[in-house]
Amino acid sequence: MADHPLIGIVMGSKSDFDVLSPAVEILTELGIPHEARVVSAHRTPDLLYEYAEQAQARGLRVIIAGAGGAAHLPGMLAAKTLVPVLGVPVPATMLNGLDSLLSIVQMPKGVPVGTLAIGKPGAANAAIFAAEILATTDAALRERLQAWREARRDEVLAMELPVLQFREPMA
Repeated sequence: MADHPLIGIVMGSKSDFDVLSPAVEILTELGIPHEARVVSAHRTPDLLYEYAEQAQARGLRVIIAGAGGAAHLPGMLAAKTLVPVLGVPVPATMLNGLDSLLSIVQMPKGVPVGTLAIGKPGAANAAIFAAEILATTDAALRERLQAWREARRDEVLAMELPVLQFREPMA
């Protein structure tokens, strides 16, 4: 595995980290080198451009970008790099992430952002999807990812519901 980050996880604010944390956890569990940092589309646009423009040269293969509200971060990253960008809408406003989802998913032709579900499930799926992208050329990662999926399956198969005692209906 690489000695540099292969996946970049960026978010518009430190307050978004809780939502993006499942991505960090899954990538760590799968042994995929990654980095996580705050890059705001609105407050640090120069940093956003620098991050996007240097992503490929730094060896990043996928960028996971979480953003709330106007959610311009994923789209602006995608506009400035050829590294695939996966957008995770963060439920940061009274619209519970719907505004972010619409902002991220409605990209113009030629500037794609792979858009995931709102919130923590989207962050988790972004990490899994990024791992699947890397696994197309990494047999060892493919094996770890397969084992990870099998472990999730086994967790579901091991689930037991409480047994309720049957009672005759009251007349």
